[in-house]
Amino acid sequence: MSTSWEARVDGWLGRALPGRCVFCLTPLPGKDPWCEACFWELSWNPSACPGCAEPQPVAAQGRRCGHCLRRPPGFDRAWVPLRYDAEVAGLVQRFKFDASPRAGRVLLELMIAGLPAEARGWPEALVPVPLHPRRARERGFDQARWLASRLGRQLGCPLALAQRTRDTRTQRGLDRGERRRNLRGAFRLPPGLPRRVALVDDVMTTGATLDALAVACRQAGAEEVQAWAVARTPAGRH
Repeated sequence: MSTSWEARVDGWLGRALPGRCVFCLTPLPGKDPWCEACFWELSWNPSACPGCAEPQPVAAQGRRCGHCLRRPPGFDRAWVPLRYDAEVAGLVQRFKFDASPRAGRVLLELMIAGLPAEARGWPEALVPVPLHPRRARERGFDQARWLASRLGRQLGCPLALAQRTRDTRTQRGLDRGERRRNLRGAFRLPPGLPRRVALVDDVMTTGATLDALAVACRQAGAEEVQAWAVARTPAGRH
């Protein structure tokens, strides 16, 4: 699908969607797909670890968690504005498994709203987490690339596409160390990446996938890598 055609479809969807809050169905006065009350009631992630975005107590805000201190991830920092919970989890599931364009648009807008200005102007390229070609054919939808292409248009930032070189087994049920071993060497990018790149995914669990992709980005020439996602799975739900 061409970028211009994607833009026309996205514009049509924006006009066609009803002017009601996606969460409570209250009529909306503005262009945002949510009302102010629902926006502030979402599971935001303000006191996250700056290294991996894992939710932390408010008292620990700004400090790196024990996991990052023991084994720093391959990326330099993470920006993940929401927690994977309640309404956010429902949106992600409709987006990821039902390919709902409305859910995707809401998640994209929430991600942009939660990214600080310093992050929005930082990357020189966005790298979506790739699906293995077999899984992409089965699902018929690549949620990370969908998000990254539209995010890139809004930020004026190009995409750099990675290749998933092997079809790794599911990460479900694996602990943090097993997830890292499962993904070791799973990604490849052509050389010549710009110096600063941001990785893009819908949900960050332990960060193992983004960690492996960050290593591949550094091998391809990136010097600074950030991990961006819409939502972070809280500790205890990995």
